Amino acid sequence: MAKTANPFSVLRRKPIEDMDEEVAEGGLFRSLGLWQLTAIGVGGIIGVGIFSLAGLVAHGDDSTPGVGPAVLISFLIAGLASAAAALSYAEFAGMIPKAGSAYTYGYVALGELIGWFIGWDLLLEYVAIVAVVAIGISGYLNFFLAGLGMQLPVELTSTFDEGKGGWINLPAILVCLLVTWILSRGTKTFGRFELIAVGIKVVLILFIIGLGVFFVNTNNYNPFMPSGFGPVFTGAATVFFAVFGYDAMSTAAEEAKDGKKHMPKAIILSLVIAMVLYILATLVLTGMQNYKDIDPKAGFGSAFSNVGLPVIATIISAFAVLSILTVMLTFLLGVTRVWFSMSRDGLLPKWFSKVDHGGTPQRVTWIAGIGSALLAGVLPIRQVADLTNIGILAAFVVVCISVISFRYTRPEAPREFRLPLMPVVPLIGVASSLFLISQLHWETWLRFGIWLIIGLIIYFGYGRKNSIMNPNSPRHQLS
Repeated sequence: MAKTANPFSVLRRKPIEDMDEEVAEGGLFRSLGLWQLTAIGVGGIIGVGIFSLAGLVAHGDDSTPGVGPAVLISFLIAGLASAAAALSYAEFAGMIPKAGSAYTYGYVALGELIGWFIGWDLLLEYVAIVAVVAIGISGYLNFFLAGLGMQLPVELTSTFDEGKGGWINLPAILVCLLVTWILSRGTKTFGRFELIAVGIKVVLILFIIGLGVFFVNTNNYNPFMPSGFGPVFTGAATVFFAVFGYDAMSTAAEEAKDGKKHMPKAIILSLVIAMVLYILATLVLTGMQNYKDIDPKAGFGSAFSNVGLPVIATIISAFAVLSILTVMLTFLLGVTRVWFSMSRDGLLPKWFSKVDHGGTPQRVTWIAGIGSALLAGVLPIRQVADLTNIGILAAFVVVCISVISFRYTRPEAPREFRLPLMPVVPLIGVASSLFLISQLHWETWLRFGIWLIIGLIIYFGYGRKNSIMNPNSPRHQLS
């Protein structure tokens, strides 16, 4: 493997020529086809965005006023930023079908410190995403049980910060552990489950849209933007969480049967399918009831109850739990593959990159799963959602800059997909992502900054000297 001669450089870049060799030695199994990859992407994008965040942003909460039917615009703004980044991901995925996604792309194009920054960022963000989705599932589970005449104690279904007398969100914790167990069974089993569950999810959403359209009252669209543009942009920063599942899907590139051909197609397909469904679903949700009456935790459940269909609301709540599970699975897969890749590169201890006989990194799977359970159990949904969004938006900035840099520094590298209008498209991705970051609350910036400072301490204390790109590292001698 080609290595840099400078052991002290933090900007040493990983040669793209080493990628095929690492994939051959990595231990992960190739078992995912185009439609399984697309299902993973759709599974990661569609879920809590429709079933929870759309209602939350439309209704509002204590920190941000509701945007009403203009939640549609929030999704479109988020989708624009996401589409520009998705094309950048697609170009990289066609060149580097390797575990790690944005971490690997940043490492190859901009250097080790940037790669570390984005990898460390994704470890927190993906774990937090799993927690957000678990909180959303908990809301629908409570709605479902209430429809059956049962009610869990508020002390066990909400957190202290929500002001409802809660202690801990126990259903969210249990869901996190269930998803961790499913993923620990191996990628092939996970891929089959994801394909079936995503199929059920899409059918459910089409059913919701098809039935709900008959109960739309156009008076509910007036006023369309009750709080002005400011909260709409803040809402876009919040729902951005719902439009980037392809990022986590790209971390599974190393387990694709033909990653160079299938990854770009799967990324674009998954985003197009998701955005069409989001637009239709938000129109139906805000048309069925006034935005002030939407349940921010179980929007469609409350909407169908509001029009006199409580049985349908109960059915939707039951299937929403299953469909949202796919989002958790996608992002838990993502964090384990980024963690695995960073460990294999020597930036984190080798202990984390051990896989079982089936090619599954069990250690990081269970650590990430337990971490997400802890977050889901003690934090309210908006705090965790905003924390995930700032990190993913930062990743998008890095990937968009990386694809511009790599197009000009390595123009001869074979590309299965070339994004159009270079560099306009990735620059749109950079600008829109930075704008959405600016809309987040200052507390989110503070938490994110603390996490990055911890990461820098670990990098300079361990990662830089143990990196396989360091010719003096013991890990380099064994690679």
